[in-house]
Amino acid sequence: MRNFVFPVAAAALIATSFAAFAADTMTTGAIKSMDMVKHTLVLDNGVTYTLPAAFKDPGLKVGEKVTIGWVMNGKAYDANTVVIAK
Repeated sequence: MRNFVFPVAAAALIATSFAAFAADTMTTGAIKSMDMVKHTLVLDNGVTYTLPAAFKDPGLKVGEKVTIGWVMNGKAYDANTVVIAK
């Protein structure tokens, strides 16, 4: 039984480690600029986020506070979600 438990526990630990790296990171800030033609959004922290091609603008405005869910794609910040923060 011991020979079975350790490998299973080790595999579960490794699997959860990789899942943590794939999770979205959330950032909240004010919109500094945006370009819906290039699908980019720049927050007041200076980071440019690339929006998905199918992104539907919920009425975003420069200066508005938003929360962005994003993942790193090489050196690019790919946004998955953009929600107006209240």
